[in-house]
Amino acid sequence: MTQPYRGWVYAELGDYHCNLDPNWSYTPTYLRKMAFVRRKIREMGTEARILDAGCGEGVLVQEFRAQGFQIEGLDLNYGGEFVRRGSVLEMPYAANTFDVVLLLDVFEHLDYADQPVALAEIRRVLRRGGQLIASVPNLAHWNSRFRLALFGQLDRTDVETNHVGERPFTENRSLLLQAGFEILQVKGVTLTVPFVYRHVICKRPAWFRWLHDLLEPLAVPSLAMLNIFVCRKV
Repeated sequence: MTQPYRGWVYAELGDYHCNLDPNWSYTPTYLRKMAFVRRKIREMGTEARILDAGCGEGVLVQEFRAQGFQIEGLDLNYGGEFVRRGSVLEMPYAANTFDVVLLLDVFEHLDYADQPVALAEIRRVLRRGGQLIASVPNLAHWNSRFRLALFGQLDRTDVETNHVGERPFTENRSLLLQAGFEILQVKGVTLTVPFVYRHVICKRPAWFRWLHDLLEPLAVPSLAMLNIFVCRKV
């Protein structure tokens, strides 16, 4: 069994994704993201070999291994029975190992210079025609544009010292294309309607989750707070 390890926020907060706080402002977004990714994993089937890169506690790894899926986790700041310690910048796997790589809420934590390195590593370990499913915040979401225009301030999805590599949707899309991926689908998650999102939904996310979900059909990628890219190695 892998020796347990908890670094970074996990040292302070523990397994907070496994024990999700319904009143965490990000919870409605997280739940929508996870529902989308779960559907994609099920579509891949149990024959696909899947890597959840930067998986934290390995929520999806534990869940789908129990269902017979070939899925494993990798994280620099977490180690345990289901998660191997390692960096997405230098992954401990041979080339052409996986059919699918998940990169969920990881890209924005990498420095700008490291982001192409991570994408090159993911492309290396993917088999020909393999898929990358990446969830990435959009710095140019609706409320961020609104605040920039009125107050000269961006509405970041986390403090800039944590999301050091946060970018607008168009830049993230360009990086994926430049790295040799074909973008098959982009799913926008969480429409940040000015005032409504930060001052209503985020104040009481458990109470107003219905409102968050009601707005979801309008969450086009360019205005959504989070984008999920489904890509193929070409």
